[in-house]
Amino acid sequence: MPSATEEPGPAPVAALSARAWALLLVLCGTIFLEGIDVAMLAVAIPSIRSDLDLSTGTAAWVMSAYILGYAGFTLLGGRAADLLGRRRMFLVWLTVFLLFSGLGGFATEGWMMIVARFVTGVSAAFMTPAAMSIITTSYAEGPQRNRALLVFAGTAAGGFSLGMVAGGLLTQLGWRWVFFAPVLLAGALLIAALRVLPRTGAAADVPERTAHGFDLPGAAAAAGAMLLLAAGIVRLEHGVSGWQLTAGAFAAGLLLVYVFVAVERRSAAPLVRLAIFREAATVRADLGALLFVGSFFGFQFMATLYLQELRGWSSLETSLALVLMGIDVILAPVLTPRLVQRFGNTRVVLGGFAVAVVAYALFLPVGMDWSYGLMAPMLLLTGVAFALAYGPLSIAATDGVAPHEQGLASGLLQTSTQFGSAIGISAVTAVHGLASPTGAEATLGAFRAALVVPVVMVLLGLAVTATGLRRRKPLAPHSPEGVLVPARPAAVTPSAD
Repeated sequence: MPSATEEPGPAPVAALSARAWALLLVLCGTIFLEGIDVAMLAVAIPSIRSDLDLSTGTAAWVMSAYILGYAGFTLLGGRAADLLGRRRMFLVWLTVFLLFSGLGGFATEGWMMIVARFVTGVSAAFMTPAAMSIITTSYAEGPQRNRALLVFAGTAAGGFSLGMVAGGLLTQLGWRWVFFAPVLLAGALLIAALRVLPRTGAAADVPERTAHGFDLPGAAAAAGAMLLLAAGIVRLEHGVSGWQLTAGAFAAGLLLVYVFVAVERRSAAPLVRLAIFREAATVRADLGALLFVGSFFGFQFMATLYLQELRGWSSLETSLALVLMGIDVILAPVLTPRLVQRFGNTRVVLGGFAVAVVAYALFLPVGMDWSYGLMAPMLLLTGVAFALAYGPLSIAATDGVAPHEQGLASGLLQTSTQFGSAIGISAVTAVHGLASPTGAEATLGAFRAALVVPVVMVLLGLAVTATGLRRRKPLAPHSPEGVLVPARPAAVTPSAD
């Protein structure tokens, strides 16, 4: 028996029941679906371009259309989950994702694929925040919710890493399977979701919903602003070429941001409660996630180009080489919850940023004759960094947020990560283009210059999070079964979905 002066150790990470795991697996399946969908398409683009005889610009828009749809509507998607029902939004938009992913596989023209990818991105923008907000309102705040969020976050990156391998394999069979395979997975998830998703209804404890209706002007302004800003970020990769369009997109986007704020201040039932942006911990977590995810995808993008363009590796060889970055799939649910429970979010996040700094910095002097054995530790450290940083940032971004705004908090986080990935990829592409000799093939020096961008981004993220995220509050009581009845006043009866 411990002595009276002995301090108790950290509380054990709470176990989840079979019912809780079933729900979590379905929700994680959704974010896994989103990750592999993006990764497989990235690998298949060269084959699609060749088969459909697409121009370089059209091929680029096939990728950018998804980003625009996702980044442009995620904020609206998160709030829609709060106001219109999380289960309803999840099921409806998972169905849309299934349908338009399939349509992309039947495309015979570039414009058909661009439209299919844009709508698929919009569906992900509504589906993903709904899935995350179901987690934050179904699991007890504390160790159980933390563990669920960490598994969810780890699955997201794992889906992208494993999707690159799957994309390389499926492209060998035919690029259309890159679209049809997600349809099969989405169909299985939809069937399972109908059985396990709780019927929580819309956020009935939001009085404005019934009294004043939905804030359509605010929704239109928010979607327009996000679309234009995302378009401007995507165009950064073109450098000074067509700078007028890039500047115009940013200017119009910022104007709509001003319009959005003005509308929300005057609205009786605003789409977004502007006071949430005064929550320093939430804003800091979202900004940290933007910088971390941006650095991660920027690094992964340049590592892919390095292996394929400079080293001449095939897409499948490159995918297999980068699979080490998917180690977070194992670490996020197993190791990270225990670290968070013992040391708290802030220290684990800082550790993740510090590991990322080391990984990216070690890759800076990359040479033409580096062996895979020399690169492997950096790739492995990158996956470890993601496991340590992203999940705890997700916890910090939703911690302490009222149940009826969990969709909004999830939407803000997902918007930040989407803008982060777009910024990271566009920034490294722009620097790589500026550093490459005019009229010559890419050089090793250009790759090294571009790799500085992820280092700078992760250092900025380290500075942002070093000032501290939300301090841990006393843990809410949780049910022994591992799933909470959605937190809302007992007198309120949730509407059925």
